[in-house]
Amino acid sequence: MRKNSIKNIRINGEVQKELSNIIRGEVKDPRIHPLTSVTSVIVAPDLKTCKAFISVLGDEAQAADTLAGLRSAEGFIRSQLARNLNLRNTPEIRFILDESIAYGVEMSRKIDELTGGKDETD
Repeated sequence: MRKNSIKNIRINGEVQKELSNIIRGEVKDPRIHPLTSVTSVIVAPDLKTCKAFISVLGDEAQAADTLAGLRSAEGFIRSQLARNLNLRNTPEIRFILDESIAYGVEMSRKIDELTGGKDETD
């Protein structure tokens, strides 16, 4: 299977949806922040590994705690993923903190500062 094939894109979407459901509803670790979302998932073409990009709405300490909680629950999450998805191999999940949303908010704030908070229609 090629990296950007339709099948691989579909598998990425299904794994992302299932990971979101598992993290939101089945993982009971108190370190995981309630406003945690899976922004994207990249499954390797051989279905052996998976990178899950996680976004946490909170400060850096909450994000670090959430990442630690997810890494400790990785075995449980992988077993639930295997139960919910019918894949040849259940990928080994690597959680990565996605800071692109925070970066976008920061850039938007800086642009507003430079323009003096003026609206374009003024």
